[in-house]
Amino acid sequence: MAPSFRVLAHAFRAWRRNLRWAKHEPETPYLADLLSDAPVCLHVGASDGRHSYVMTKVAPKATIYAFEPSAFAFEVLRTCLAWHRIKGQVTAVHAAVADKPGELLLVTPRKTSGRMGRAYAYVAETAPNGQARPDLDDQGMELQPTPVITLDGFCRERGVSQVDFIRMDIEGAEQKALEGALEVLDRDRPHVLLEIHPVMLLARFGGSGEAVLEIFRTRGYRMFAVAGDRLEERTTLVEGVPWKDYFFIHPSRAARLPDGVFKARMAA
Repeated sequence: MAPSFRVLAHAFRAWRRNLRWAKHEPETPYLADLLSDAPVCLHVGASDGRHSYVMTKVAPKATIYAFEPSAFAFEVLRTCLAWHRIKGQVTAVHAAVADKPGELLLVTPRKTSGRMGRAYAYVAETAPNGQARPDLDDQGMELQPTPVITLDGFCRERGVSQVDFIRMDIEGAEQKALEGALEVLDRDRPHVLLEIHPVMLLARFGGSGEAVLEIFRTRGYRMFAVAGDRLEERTTLVEGVPWKDYFFIHPSRAARLPDGVFKARMAA
């Protein structure tokens, strides 16, 4: 079945932004300092695939698995991959990622403008009472059942024997997703770019930002965050922001990093 007009419109906007290298997050340029050769990358919460596209540019031989739970966003993702001619390099997977396989609800808030807040969607066992999110004014929500996998189970099933990089942006589900990827973390010590949502972690998932950090601390990772035009090493989360992206790099892989800011900082 051909994509709908709405899918095509969203895909065209994402495709055009990619070609113009526009609207990328401030962490995006640093991917070139992490990826090289032919890495295996897991893009969790892929949305329209913008980070997947960047990965193909900085690591043209990479193998990328892009996970997206929204049926609408998944069609946008597949369309963008086809238009960029990278479907052979990026495998789209229609699923959410958590600590156990099964099925959950994808909760998508409806913004006060009436538009769907697809960037704010998250998974839940049951529909929330009241507003969709504690950190967002909304006019209701859309609920959609979505399949759920674990990264450990996916890698075992697909025979993925080495994971080099994980990009994860999943609106508070990051602790559960990481708990379902402990085998991969312990085996491969992949680089991780993770968006952490302390408020959503606590309010919707019974977790915490500190618990997320502890997963990496106990494994010896070092943490970095973009601050203005520089990269700073941190041991705690940035305060006063609802969410923030953090890089986690393991010292055991520092020598194999491409020449760049991460390799220099890890050697300090």
